[in-house]
Amino acid sequence: MSNQTLEQNTLLGGWSAYAPLTAEDKAVFAEAMNGFVGVSYIPTAVKTQVVAGMNYRFKCNASMPPSDVIWEAVVEIYAPLGGKPPVITGIQKV
Repeated sequence: MSNQTLEQNTLLGGWSAYAPLTAEDKAVFAEAMNGFVGVSYIPTAVKTQVVAGMNYRFKCNASMPPSDVIWEAVVEIYAPLGGKPPVITGIQKV
């Protein structure tokens, strides 16, 4: 994708539209959620925002095993520059 096309689709500093997850998105989500216990979050789509690093908003299906009840939630993750690990910055039930 050319820079011109990217600029037309994303406002600088703004959020992208929700899109299917890439392998990189899945890796960021898995690393940030490593060790998280309680609710199970399965990402279904992601939107991103370029900052000093990258902000992610993962739209997820959430459940608390062993219950079969599923709800939608947004998991926010920040991936800093310099190879530092991504961190969860917020989780909101939708």
